[in-house]
Amino acid sequence: MTGVQFPLTGSTLVTGPSNAGKTRTTAAALEAWLDREGTDGVVVLDFAPELEREGAVLGGRLDRFTTVPEAVRVGRIDASAPRAESETAEQAVALARENARCAERQLDALPENPRAVFVNDATIPFQHEPAAVSRLTGYCDGADVAVLNAFDSEELGVDDPVSRAERDALGRLRRWADRTVDLS
Repeated sequence: MTGVQFPLTGSTLVTGPSNAGKTRTTAAALEAWLDREGTDGVVVLDFAPELEREGAVLGGRLDRFTTVPEAVRVGRIDASAPRAESETAEQAVALARENARCAERQLDALPENPRAVFVNDATIPFQHEPAAVSRLTGYCDGADVAVLNAFDSEELGVDDPVSRAERDALGRLRRWADRTVDLS
């Protein structure tokens, strides 16, 4: 794994299109933190779907790139890729709503006072209700470091309800983050 090209302090948002290296970059940041600080107070939220499309994996969990120690609190959902898995906007909205419900359960179970939070595919839970991203950012504000990654591309659509909500959530994350690392 290559070195992290940003400071492990404050909040960092890693963005880019599919297969740009967002998850790999987040995994490298997690490894760097664990090497330096250990597992105490580390939380990983993995909202990434995994779907093969045109021979490439769309999305992907952090554990594809690193081994997360058992002492780390991990919250995962069995996420859908609403736009890629749907034939209609209504189907995509229904999948986005279910992702949000699953993520809400993970957010409800988070430990208090994290030291470091790493979030893979941070906009997936907010493709239905983008304003709810404030719950995630509020949680991350309590940590010394937060590294989140998010899809940023028009490749899956722009004018459907899920894409509009995701762009809104991404904008909120950009305004919140201390820095953005764009892998486009």
